[in-house]
Amino acid sequence: MTETHTDFCVVGGGPAGLTLALLLLRSGARVTVLEKLRSLDREYRGEILQPGGQALLHGLGVLRGARERGCYEHRRFLLEERGRILINGDYGRLPGPFNCLLSIPQRHILEELLGQCSAHAGFEYLASTRCSALIEDTRQRVRGVIGRGPDGDRIVRAHCVVGADGRYSKVRQLAGLPYDRLDAFDQDVLWFKLPAGDDLPRDVRIFRAGGNPALAYASYPDGIQIGWTLPHKGYRELAARGLGHVKEQLSRAVPEQAGRIEAEITSFRDLSLLDVFSGTAREWVRPGLLLIGDSAHTHGPIGAQGINLAIQDAVAAHPALMSSLRSGDDGTEPLREYVTSRGRDVRRIMKIQRMQSKVMLSTGGLSSAARPRVAAAVSRTPVYRTVLNQLAFGNRAIAIRRDLFQPAVRS
Repeated sequence: MTETHTDFCVVGGGPAGLTLALLLLRSGARVTVLEKLRSLDREYRGEILQPGGQALLHGLGVLRGARERGCYEHRRFLLEERGRILINGDYGRLPGPFNCLLSIPQRHILEELLGQCSAHAGFEYLASTRCSALIEDTRQRVRGVIGRGPDGDRIVRAHCVVGADGRYSKVRQLAGLPYDRLDAFDQDVLWFKLPAGDDLPRDVRIFRAGGNPALAYASYPDGIQIGWTLPHKGYRELAARGLGHVKEQLSRAVPEQAGRIEAEITSFRDLSLLDVFSGTAREWVRPGLLLIGDSAHTHGPIGAQGINLAIQDAVAAHPALMSSLRSGDDGTEPLREYVTSRGRDVRRIMKIQRMQSKVMLSTGGLSSAARPRVAAAVSRTPVYRTVLNQLAFGNRAIAIRRDLFQPAVRS
């Protein structure tokens, strides 16, 4: 069995894990990343990057290379009801230079992050490797992981293990950290892509044309990404009535795409169901272990917060982890301080998302008619501008700690 010694073992090679890895490497630490999937050529859901995340990736020197691989800028977020705009979230009015919503394939961001991490001598990336167990000492402090990969088991011993392995985190499960699922959205989302042709959307939009609301935006290189909301666990009954019935409901929700829906969706394989929920782990830290991103707190798609929060988590956790490394065995306290501070930001965003869900996704009864109109009125007040700023930038105090960086030792 191969054994590796490193400073930080990051489980999960998504935006949170690779952003954190790059920050730690630039600070002189050794980092091993375990990623269960073989390559970056896979299906992704989150593609919208808020201004706050763009600014941090720019500060890391990552954004330009990711953008050059291909992306689309959206100036506005719109809530529409039968052609009437109820909410116009105009990002162009926010302070620049990152005053837009960026539709960018997550793969483009990960390719740039991974390329820059790989330039550091202290970096090791283990693809197709799953975390199968945590290594603990007699005091139940986490000392590393056992990874299971194509060449057998690998022991990775580390000062600290970082769980960045998503909403169904294996690290969280192995650490015995309870997770509270909050079905605040009470929705599932049926995702599908259509060719855009010459009709590429210029805005991120939520339609309330009829039936269940739908989200739509331009998806690089030449598609329209649509997410159709439906009641939680309601898809099986819907699908049992046949593909034709599903397409009929989709066309009702997004009538301007009815022709493409009829032509392009030819089987259920063209549709992908995502169980939408939010939730948080009750604890994000154990001695020798930290959770970040979706592993610690999970968010629904409304408000496009997933990638943004993941990147901000990594930037905020970076100085805490370096302080922990300098402290040796007694390095848990900086991590707990990070969790206390970051937890306030996450709770604030979750509160906003719950409000957005009620306003934008409510269907049936009085709430379906009244809430969007109330939202339209509120959107013209200073309160909404404050909310928009919070969604766009998050906690503006989170900044890259370049003072911790060391001269690069290149591989």
